[in-house]
Amino acid sequence: MNVAKFYQQLEEVNKTGTTPRTIQSGQGPYLTIEGVKKLNFCSSHYLGFTEEPRIRNATIAAVKKYGIGTGYRTLAGTHVLHLELEEAIAKFKNTEAALVFTSAYLANCSAVQTFIGKEDIVISDELNHASIIDAIRLSQVQNKFIYKHADTNDLEEKLKEASKIMQTPKSDGQLPVVLIITDGVFSMDGDLAPLPEIVRLAKQYGALTMVDDAHGEGVLGNGGRGIVDYFGLLGKIDIEVGSLSKAFSSCGGYIAGNKTIVGYQKLKSRQRLFSISLSIPDSAASLEGIKILLESDKPVKKLWENVNYLRAGFKKLGFDIGRSESPIIPVMLGNEEVAKEFSNKLFEEDVFATPILFPMVAKGKARIRVIPSASHSKEDLEKGLKAFEKVAKELKVI
Repeated sequence: MNVAKFYQQLEEVNKTGTTPRTIQSGQGPYLTIEGVKKLNFCSSHYLGFTEEPRIRNATIAAVKKYGIGTGYRTLAGTHVLHLELEEAIAKFKNTEAALVFTSAYLANCSAVQTFIGKEDIVISDELNHASIIDAIRLSQVQNKFIYKHADTNDLEEKLKEASKIMQTPKSDGQLPVVLIITDGVFSMDGDLAPLPEIVRLAKQYGALTMVDDAHGEGVLGNGGRGIVDYFGLLGKIDIEVGSLSKAFSSCGGYIAGNKTIVGYQKLKSRQRLFSISLSIPDSAASLEGIKILLESDKPVKKLWENVNYLRAGFKKLGFDIGRSESPIIPVMLGNEEVAKEFSNKLFEEDVFATPILFPMVAKGKARIRVIPSASHSKEDLEKGLKAFEKVAKELKVI
């Protein structure tokens, strides 16, 4: 293939893309798009921290004191804010230690690649996030098993298959490590991983466990401490990965666990060694957000009041909202063209809720993914429900 042909193929793909709408305001309960105020029904800032005055002021103060940039953690980039943030995360998650990265994507990649080699074994839920899929690819692990979504019977079958491989030493003479990986809250359907049964099976078959709690922290458990706390499994999960960009409305990710797990990551993680550290504003914002939740669970309670109100409203109107157990509420539509038209008509009603289409979900599973936040009022939620009802009747969806 010559260069001209290569660029021609790229152009053909580019023509199939769509341009996302440009946000001209903060990510609060409303967004300004094309100069018009729109109800924000699709961002994952669960606790409304994007415009929280305490976080805003803490971030401004940190920038005034320290500036903006950092460096590599192993050279001149380990800042006092990073250490305070890691200590706060460990306290919040009830783990021995934590390590922050510039994104949760990198944290997932590091968690898998650092511990898993080519001759080890990974067992992953089929609906795990793209960052987990890429992390597994990056590890170049040869023994990879995918189990049916949240199906612990199938997981056990995969563990039985893995057990046979586990008996054969690797080229270095060590027996293979087995790692079970799952999302905590699945981002497209809002359902939860069957974590207690996963932990039981892991113990029975001698496997390590890893959970990506990006959509669980700040949402589930005591004071929003996440899915591990929610199921009463503190100390039972080997590796917890989290995001600072969802409930905490900042940027970054982390790995939390015991001191041995985190200590090894500090020494061996390529994502840490060869990537810049978290910026001053992101560190300060995340730290203040965690402090707020350590002091009070009011934001979490307000979020769930809104979630329950919205769920009840959708059900009353006759919508199919799937099997969600979290603030992620999928309004199931099935047909992709219907989902796109539904979203466009909502936009005309000043409600911003984007369609979720293939390849983000399987074909025939298109939906509008609605996510309320703690910053929404009951009036906001009613406005959204009325818009959904109007559009659904126009399109004969309900």
